[in-house]
Amino acid sequence: MRRPGLLSIVHNPAQLVVAAFAVLIGIGTVLLLLPAATDGPGGAGWEDALFVSTSATTVTGLSTVPTTTFSLFGELVILALIQIGGFGIMTIGSVFALIAMRRIGLRQRMLAQAEIGAVDIGELGRLLRAIAKITVVVEGGLAMILFGRFWQGGYEDGPVGAAYSAVFHSVSAFNNAGMSLYPDNLEGFAGDPWVIYPITAGFIVGGLGFPLYVEVVRRWRHERDERRGLETLGADRAKPWSLHARITAGATVILLVGGPLMVLAFEWTNPGTLGPFGIFEKLSNAWFQGVTPRTAGFNTIDTGALNETTLLGMSILMFIGAGPASTSGGIKVTTAAVLAAVIWAQIRGESDVNVLRRRLPPSMIRQAVTIALLSIGFVGMTSLVFMASDGLGLSDALFESTSAFGTVGLSTGVTGSISTGGHLVLTLAMICGRVGPLTFVTAITLAERTRLYRYPEERPIIG
Repeated sequence: MRRPGLLSIVHNPAQLVVAAFAVLIGIGTVLLLLPAATDGPGGAGWEDALFVSTSATTVTGLSTVPTTTFSLFGELVILALIQIGGFGIMTIGSVFALIAMRRIGLRQRMLAQAEIGAVDIGELGRLLRAIAKITVVVEGGLAMILFGRFWQGGYEDGPVGAAYSAVFHSVSAFNNAGMSLYPDNLEGFAGDPWVIYPITAGFIVGGLGFPLYVEVVRRWRHERDERRGLETLGADRAKPWSLHARITAGATVILLVGGPLMVLAFEWTNPGTLGPFGIFEKLSNAWFQGVTPRTAGFNTIDTGALNETTLLGMSILMFIGAGPASTSGGIKVTTAAVLAAVIWAQIRGESDVNVLRRRLPPSMIRQAVTIALLSIGFVGMTSLVFMASDGLGLSDALFESTSAFGTVGLSTGVTGSISTGGHLVLTLAMICGRVGPLTFVTAITLAERTRLYRYPEERPIIG
């Protein structure tokens, strides 16, 4: 007997994820259209309200108007959209259900699994509780650090303003939104390491992914119990680091080193970016701008003044993104690592694709290739639209498209000048990038087709 209501007509949990984001974007748009949401007379236009609501919900950070355009009410709406969007609509719903009922239904488990990428559906309850704790701890700790600096550093007039700004930027950083209350984003803090480094720590932690957090917490608990002489049983027993954790951590380290080195090499003498700084400030800002393309979206130097080589390198970093099941976008570091392993196996003539002494299943390889090709195609088509309809150059069009798809939020300054059609294309790119290419395509497919037969094999000439 089929259950009545909305759930009975939804055949795939991914559809609910897309629908939930659409509903939240719609609510945010309506709230930002209210006259109370802006400081000036009248409310924001529908185009700006829709774009900013989508950007905040998808934790992208691109905006057609400065955040300072909005009133306190409008800023609080944006802050709420960032928090809900980053945490995951169904993740929050599942956490509330766990608190209220001490249990969670299968449909909710599948839905939250599609959003946060949980591997073991039976452990979702523990995972969700861990997500809530980690979010509170990281955002709270970062807010306290920023509060002290904003107040004592004279960036805000009093403790209330410093506290509000600290909370806003801590939420924006952990959720990799990149939205700031300052007109020039974080350029005013280019010489302040007490702001630069805590914020980078916040969005790096937010980009690692919740499954990795849970694995770290499990091992910490096991080691703690061992020190106390307790025996750990069941799921909490110490296990070797999973392949997912090792790939995510390894790829993250490589990108955290490679990105800043790239910025440092290409921008060292650029008078519009790192050129005027001293040695320490060059290193600090190269670090910040080298790690922010992993979907954070903050900037301490003028992005529009970057060299073409830097813009291309940052586009690659934005396209890759950060860890799966995190607040970041992009194709994710694990996808990039799998593709690199496929290339390496093919070069060596191996029939199996192996990573860290583990063999990857063919289905995972097909999934990685599908995600990468869909993403390349989407970014390429979006760039082509901007070049044809808005007259953007290749560099600006590619950077803007990749930033939207990777939910990064960096821009060379062309976002506000793009046409209405271009803004709608960017809106679609942000939604697709947040939900994920594969999930997005699955969401519009009503049912999977299982072929009950196989065709004869034949090989075309490749290359």
